[in-house]
Amino acid sequence: MDRQVELDGYFETAHCDIEDFKKLVDRKLVEGDVPQAHGIEANIPVYRIDRMASVLEGQASRRRLMAEWARVLKDLSGVLVLKNAYSDKAPLDAATQIYNQIIEEEKASSGGGADHFAAAGANDRIWNSLQKLCLRAPDVFADCFANTAINTVCEAWLGPNYQMTAQINLVRPGGAAQQAHRDYHLGFQTAETSARYPAHVHDLSAVMTLQGAVAHTDMPLISGPTKLLPFSQLYRPGYMAYRLDEFKEFFETTYVQLPLEKGDAVFFNPALFHAAGANTSADIQRMANLLQVSSAFGRAMEAIDRQAMSLALYPVLQQKIASNQLGAAEIEAAVSACAEGYSFPTNLDNDPPERGLAPETQKQLLLRALGENMSAEEFSQALAAQAGRRKP
Repeated sequence: MDRQVELDGYFETAHCDIEDFKKLVDRKLVEGDVPQAHGIEANIPVYRIDRMASVLEGQASRRRLMAEWARVLKDLSGVLVLKNAYSDKAPLDAATQIYNQIIEEEKASSGGGADHFAAAGANDRIWNSLQKLCLRAPDVFADCFANTAINTVCEAWLGPNYQMTAQINLVRPGGAAQQAHRDYHLGFQTAETSARYPAHVHDLSAVMTLQGAVAHTDMPLISGPTKLLPFSQLYRPGYMAYRLDEFKEFFETTYVQLPLEKGDAVFFNPALFHAAGANTSADIQRMANLLQVSSAFGRAMEAIDRQAMSLALYPVLQQKIASNQLGAAEIEAAVSACAEGYSFPTNLDNDPPERGLAPETQKQLLLRALGENMSAEEFSQALAAQAGRRKP
């Protein structure tokens, strides 16, 4: 497979071999791999944060811990648990009260938004819970995020100056499980879009973000904590493979789950195959704050007004299409240089992924407008509406 990918430069579903995948994940994490862990459960190292104050406070000891966590996330099981990340549960309880208020307010005003991997309404979700908590209760925000263990694992994977985002996910009794998937970035693209990215970008995607979840409630197995497949992040064409039936079926027969208690946190490589579990309990309201942390390097060098550029370019491209001066490939090249080609970051309350895993991009809108031969005024209005939806 690697030789063929080297020749082609791209991953295709034809490169995905379930037997290779099975061999890769059929590994065992041993104590020597994670000497600072306090235990290993189902191939997942567990770190008792309430016993690690001196490690987190010392410069050299903290750096050694970060090196171990980075190895776990990259080369070993791909997931770790921070037990008692919050020894004091009061900040979480205060935040939970506020999140429940926000959920009720948002449901009353809009009926809830679309979700990436579950039907709208199946989960109660708060997009951008980070900003909403900070603006509503900055004191609670300070107590929740003044957490040195969480800061350390984020820095271990992404380095300093990372960008924090968060989304509350509340799964009520009877809430269905998700399908196995990988996460942001390529995990939020369609199979067709993912296939257009070179193989080395598939490798890069996983080191650009870190996925985490802080348990705001106890999460026994019956409540459906996250289903995880240790070592699956090591499978290079996994962003293509997770969508295939044989990989989904294998995941469902092989995944592991760990019960969590309020105040625990789990962090994993975004390329790890995972899925939220089904809440089969009678009365557990399973709430987690999902942390999606991004590298500081995921930014362009210059700040560019691509909306103004798109407005200026649109009538010119219309004229060149009408006079057959530019073909479709040339039009796309010009649009790619001009318009924003990525869906994120956006305001997912106002700009949800209604037609797929990600909202329509500025580039897609411009190309669609050209295809539909919108007037310049119609395109201007559509572009302004899209920009308005994306604002925080």
